[in-house]
Amino acid sequence: MSDAPLLDRMRKRACIVRTRAAIRRWKYRQRDHAAGVWFRIRRVLADAKEAYVISIGDAKRLLTEGYKEEACGAQVEPQKTIIFVDPMRLAHLQSRRRIPVRLGPDFLLAAAVALVPFDSRRPSRLP
Repeated sequence: MSDAPLLDRMRKRACIVRTRAAIRRWKYRQRDHAAGVWFRIRRVLADAKEAYVISIGDAKRLLTEGYKEEACGAQVEPQKTIIFVDPMRLAHLQSRRRIPVRLGPDFLLAAAVALVPFDSRRPSRLP
């Protein structure tokens, strides 16, 4: 009786275990290097009732109008512009496209995101 099939199964299992361990190490390293940015992004999203992908041009226009950028967007790679905007102003943006309010592919791939706050008292503009 040959031990070759048994050894092949053991090698395959060892490769799977090593791969899982490498992925786990990578995830822990990413989390440690993030310095809490994902928590801060989740915190910003918790204050939003709606989210929209907008163009970079519209985002720059909103910033020049006095809307403030959330700092956590510049701490991820690729960097993104995250701005809280009132619904009336957002209605005038042609480039807006509604996305789910979550850390999903739409949000992560967007270069600029406009958020509508739950609380109207949240300052979206600089005084």
